[in-house]
Amino acid sequence: MNKNLKKRINTSIILFIFAILFILINKILFFLATFIILSICIVEWYKLNRKYFRKKKIEYNLVIIIGIIYAFIVLFTIINLRGDNFEEATFLIFILSICFASDIGGYVFGKFFGGKKLIKISPNKTISGSIGSFILSLLPLFLFNFQISLKNIFVCLIISLSCQIGDLIISYFKRLNKIKNTGNILPGHGGLLDRLDGIIFAIPIAYILKILLII
Repeated sequence: MNKNLKKRINTSIILFIFAILFILINKILFFLATFIILSICIVEWYKLNRKYFRKKKIEYNLVIIIGIIYAFIVLFTIINLRGDNFEEATFLIFILSICFASDIGGYVFGKFFGGKKLIKISPNKTISGSIGSFILSLLPLFLFNFQISLKNIFVCLIISLSCQIGDLIISYFKRLNKIKNTGNILPGHGGLLDRLDGIIFAIPIAYILKILLII
C-alpha cells in the first residue's frame, strides 16, 4: 500500500467515525457540525474560483452565489435524511458509507489497474477507477445486511454515480483555476471540498430517491 493511499484510507476512516458519532449523538449537534463543515466548503469554493474569475466579476459572483445556494440545499437535505429517529440516522450512515466505499474503490482500482482515461477534464480519473467505484459501492449492502435486490443495487449505483459526477465537477473547476487541491486541511485529500465533493452531490440525490419512495 503506497503512502498516499494509506493516508486517504486513514483519513476516510477517521472522518467516517466522526460522521457516525455526530449523526447518532444529537440532531442539533449534527446540524451545527454540518453547518460548520459546509461553511468551510463555501470558503474553499470562494478561494478556488478567484484565479479564473477574478477579472469576471459578474460570473464570479454568480458562481459564488450558486455555491452558497447549493450548500444550503445540501444542509436541508442531509438534515431531513438524518430525521428524528435511530432508523433514519442509520439510513444516512448507510448512504455515507456508499460514498466512502465508492471513493476508495475509484482510487484503488484507478491506481492498481490504470488504463484509459475517463474524461479530459480530470486526467487522473480512469475507466477502471469508475468501475471500481461502482463495484465497491455495493459493499455497504453486505455490511448493513441489506437485501441484495435490484432496487438496492440500483440505489448504490446511483449514489456512486452521483459521487463520481460531483468529483468530476469540482475537478473541472480545479483544472479551470489550475490548482491541485481546494485546501490542505486533510492529509491525503487536500481541502474539505476535495473530500466531500462526491458526498455533497450524492446527498440531495439520496433525498430525492427517498421522497420518490425508491428507497
